[in-house]
Amino acid sequence: MQLVTHARRMALVVVLASACGSPAGVDATTPAASAPATTSAEYSNPVFTPVLADPTVLRTDDGSFYAYGTEDDWGDGEGPRQIPIVRSADLVTWSYVGEAFSGAGSRPDWKEQGFLWAPDIARIGKRFLLYYSLSIWGDANPGIGVATADSPEGPFTDRGKVLDSKGSGVANSIDPMFYLDQGKPYLFWGSFNGIYGIRLTQDGMAVAGKKFRIAGDPYEAPYIIRRNGAYWFFGSLGSCCEFENSTYHVAVGRAHQLRGPYVDAEGTDLRDGEGTLLLDKGERYVGPGHNAVVRDDAGDDWIVYHAIAYDDPTLPSGDNRRPLFIDPLVWADGWPTVAGQSPSQQPVAAPVIRTTP
Repeated sequence: MQLVTHARRMALVVVLASACGSPAGVDATTPAASAPATTSAEYSNPVFTPVLADPTVLRTDDGSFYAYGTEDDWGDGEGPRQIPIVRSADLVTWSYVGEAFSGAGSRPDWKEQGFLWAPDIARIGKRFLLYYSLSIWGDANPGIGVATADSPEGPFTDRGKVLDSKGSGVANSIDPMFYLDQGKPYLFWGSFNGIYGIRLTQDGMAVAGKKFRIAGDPYEAPYIIRRNGAYWFFGSLGSCCEFENSTYHVAVGRAHQLRGPYVDAEGTDLRDGEGTLLLDKGERYVGPGHNAVVRDDAGDDWIVYHAIAYDDPTLPSGDNRRPLFIDPLVWADGWPTVAGQSPSQQPVAAPVIRTTP
């Protein structure tokens, strides 16, 4: 089956770039141009349909972008896709690659029941690590596992559980996010029961320290980047999955150390407050959230997330229809935001992807 996007195809050629691994763990400043920018083009949201919920994004050595999403039944007769993978040369035009777990017996089985939710992709050395949540709604003991592959397209081999709620002491232990800080790997996670971090072993396969709390109960889906000497926490609040009535939105906080404290623009600790609003519903789209952040070749940041159209909220399977969106992050008064604090509804200048010299 050929899947197409709602975006306008850009006539861009990707440079062979050195950007790889987990892009969050970089204290990035705008790089010097190594080649002229391509002619500016435009795109319109959403950039991939019918669904790619809870997206995570990685750029590989050849300049390609790979995004991974939550298990969903797209309603096309193919059944649930076990962490779908899509690929793009420009962040705008995406093509379906396949599933992270597609072969017989490849699905994680360390837990008796569970859906594959909210993955996070990372790279250590030449190996790709895919962290994932394994949970059902209302699960008393959900957990986070990890799988590995030699290629971003898989096949991924499950390596088992990293942590669960009983072992970690954190209810609803889902929504993993890998972060590499000065060569030290960490895992952040949590969903409406506090956001926590913990050191991992150097291979990223197991916990190796004591957990610490960085945000309070209103948040889930943690994502951290380092910019301009500070750490920036993005968290999603509200209901993710109530179709056109979803209240999901994204707030942000800042810290001078990875472990926090993270505070909002008014100085309130995120363990006590709900952060500074970054992205919320608009006239056409509702429930934007569970984001990642990636940079283009001009050094501009792009927030990658899912949202729901008011007039088309449901997949044929009956699940929430949460396509893939991107929008530029704008840094105003030292803080990130999105124009209008809502998903773009009109054509927007596309990410800059540079041609080779």
